[in-house]
Amino acid sequence: MSNLAPIVFVVAILICGCAKADDIGAEKEDKIVKLVMNMKLTSPAFGHNSKIPHEYTCDGDDISPELNIEDVPSNAKSLVLINDDPDAPVGTWDHWIVFNVKPDIKKINENEEPIGVAGKNSWGRTGYGGPCPPSGTHRYFFKIYALDTELNLQEGSTKQEIEKAMGGHIIEKAELIGLYERE
Repeated sequence: MSNLAPIVFVVAILICGCAKADDIGAEKEDKIVKLVMNMKLTSPAFGHNSKIPHEYTCDGDDISPELNIEDVPSNAKSLVLINDDPDAPVGTWDHWIVFNVKPDIKKINENEEPIGVAGKNSWGRTGYGGPCPPSGTHRYFFKIYALDTELNLQEGSTKQEIEKAMGGHIIEKAELIGLYERE
């Protein structure tokens, strides 16, 4: 009987070792799942890298397009919406910023602000301001960020303040790029 004790001890170590290996495997699997997860941002008004219709620009009604959000990570506590133009001659121009949007939102209706806190755009106001490039075709990035927290910022915060506060809290990001050139 005493000869079995070392064998039982070795088997117990192996079982514990396997459990630890399984735990490590589960952590790696979680990371893989997070990498595979693909939050999506789409619009029925225009496709990715396609022309933004006239009504959503300064040449039209200057209203925001409908945006659809899919596959938000289940651990997200809030979303941040940023729409900007990196092709502006004065540097990136911010068109629309909203933070602390509830993560269960699936759709932002046309001509509606999502419920959240409005950030300040490059015109110095809150709310949507449509594409209005001075010349050439510009790219307009609609970005949605899933965060593991809500941001402790005031209405009218700038994109720089919001991006700084987002640091270390981004779980996932999706983006939709629209193109516009004035006629």
